[in-house]
Amino acid sequence: MTETTSSPLNVSMIGLGVMGGAMARHLGKAGHRLTIYNRSPARAEAWLAANPGLAAHVASTPAEAAEGADAVITCVGNDDDLADVVLSPTGAFTTLRRGALFIDHTTVSARIARQIAVEGRDKELLCVDAPVTGGQSGAEAGTLAIMCGGSEKAVDAARPVLAAYAKRVVHVGKSGAGQTAKMANQMCIAGALAGLSEAIRFTQAARLDPDKVFEAISGGAAQSWQMDNRWHTMVKGEFDFGFAVDWMRKDLGLAIEEARNLGASVPTTALIDQFYADVQALGGGREDTSALIRRLPKKGSA
Repeated sequence: MTETTSSPLNVSMIGLGVMGGAMARHLGKAGHRLTIYNRSPARAEAWLAANPGLAAHVASTPAEAAEGADAVITCVGNDDDLADVVLSPTGAFTTLRRGALFIDHTTVSARIARQIAVEGRDKELLCVDAPVTGGQSGAEAGTLAIMCGGSEKAVDAARPVLAAYAKRVVHVGKSGAGQTAKMANQMCIAGALAGLSEAIRFTQAARLDPDKVFEAISGGAAQSWQMDNRWHTMVKGEFDFGFAVDWMRKDLGLAIEEARNLGASVPTTALIDQFYADVQALGGGREDTSALIRRLPKKGSA
């Protein structure tokens, strides 16, 4: 991806975890004038040390980060974290100028996404709820896929900024729709991993060679990103590939709650959420989501 932009902006990045930190790096390389903020100041300093070629102002509060910004981008942990950095007395909305752009990449409830859009309306802010998929590797490579909720005007304003680290930006609907689409994404991932977990253990119980089974089935209708990228690591018992079980449980909880609000039935999602609770009980909360296989006993071998 070529990281250039024809119109550099004053962009503030709030949240410098594995996703936000990579996004900030791409924004700086694209030529935007960066301000960064993290609730743990040490992480902001570490980001500066890790990116010596990029200049960035370190703000002491979200309000300071938003002052004078053309765009504020958040990537934090959950609903409460987002409300704190955006809507609190020291939050970004206290200083963000009228007509500015606000983009949130946190995976949160559709409810708070809609609340933020309402709060921003009086200041004529262009608010976009924009959760991402592609994981840490996608953030590092600048190839994320982003699902956006908000007005067409807001999403169009966000596209040139998002281009710094996304290969796909889709406007899925009004405020909150991006978050709802992300819930659907997580439901699909969880379902795929549940199927893979059982298929791998079934293969092992039958004393088949998992590599041969993968070769036989990965080119057909069973193929998926999760199969291509996690089959072999799940067979080996390797679970250190980014998005953690704890975070998946948070996301599935959001999906189940939203389904309840919509009157939608999601029994498989609810069941897999409980399977992930089993993995947490086994001490796997910080392992990646493919650790779902840990709850199934291993029998037999090739």
